[in-house]
Amino acid sequence: MKLLQGKSATEMFNFRSPSFKKLNLDREKLSDNELVDLMLQEPRLVRRPVVRIGEEVYFSADKSVLEGIL
Repeated sequence: MKLLQGKSATEMFNFRSPSFKKLNLDREKLSDNELVDLMLQEPRLVRRPVVRIGEEVYFSADKSVLEGIL
């Protein structure tokens, strides 16, 4: 997945989402491909916000992180 830019899908995946908890899956047993498939099926599993600044992508960056980058 191009958006991940070589990072692990776990960086983009929202494991705290109620949608994930309902699935009752063991996060340690899920591959990156399985995580991407789950995010494609259920967009609420994507950690937000997703911010792209230049060539870099940040997942779940809060205001202070973004201010520091800018």
